[in-house]
Amino acid sequence: MTTIDSLTAGSLPALRSPVRWNRPLLWLTAASAVLAIVSLAGIFIDDRILTGVPIWLKPFKFAVSFVVYGWTLAWMLAVLPRRSRPAEISGIVIVGVAVAELAIIVTQVIRGTTSHYNVSTPFNEVLWDIMGASIMVLFIAQVVISVAALRQRIPDRAASYAIRLGLGVSLLGMALAFIMTSQMTDSGLIGAHSVGVADGGPGMPLTGWSTTGGDLRISHFVGLHALQVIPLLAYGLARWTRLADTARSRLVLIGGSAYAVLVLLLTWQALRAQPLLKPDGLTLAAFAALAAVTAVASLVATRSRA
Repeated sequence: MTTIDSLTAGSLPALRSPVRWNRPLLWLTAASAVLAIVSLAGIFIDDRILTGVPIWLKPFKFAVSFVVYGWTLAWMLAVLPRRSRPAEISGIVIVGVAVAELAIIVTQVIRGTTSHYNVSTPFNEVLWDIMGASIMVLFIAQVVISVAALRQRIPDRAASYAIRLGLGVSLLGMALAFIMTSQMTDSGLIGAHSVGVADGGPGMPLTGWSTTGGDLRISHFVGLHALQVIPLLAYGLARWTRLADTARSRLVLIGGSAYAVLVLLLTWQALRAQPLLKPDGLTLAAFAALAAVTAVASLVATRSRA
């Protein structure tokens, strides 16, 4: 195979180049897919409940997340015009971190206890310390990949902006994990994703996001998936519109910037102990302002001839 697969073929022709897939990241994708299937079966077979949800729900969500994350990074490394050894090594580091994270999560599920913020015993505390350190290692590894993307000139400007903004905004989402690990709970433990209420309370279906208080997992999730959403925006504009390169580039910049602001607004909402579906007037006004500014900027970008 000598060109980018169907994700870009015929839609982003300027990105066509020899593919150098990062095999460890592809193996991570495949292994995570297997774990997702096993965890999904566990949800229905194992009737244990932990923090108000099926005990296998967490490994299922993390496995699915690493399927998407691993494949996306492998694709991004493949479309860079030149091979970057530091980026390739960082991809391997990310695989190691992901394997450690998933192994700890599954181990704790088998033991019938939580993996995150669990310092109830010396063993649990060691596992949580490993997970906490892995977050920093993963963050640094993605920073290296982001720098590699910034230093290379990708011919298609819209795609170039999409990859760089996707990596950057996802780093913002990843950084929100540090807020969660530094929160002090009422019980004196450090680390929680809910704000204003205890973890494990009433939550939304599947996601488990709190319906009674703020939840930092929401902006964390939205931020991480900028890695897919913003490149998909560039793909959609190239595939389904006849806009010139300049207009597409502007729209990707506007969309990526709006996405970053959305992540910040969701974080702000959570820190004010507001459930996602119960925003107050100020929060609604902020979201409305973001939507209006984005719409007006997009309209100007598509009508401008410059």
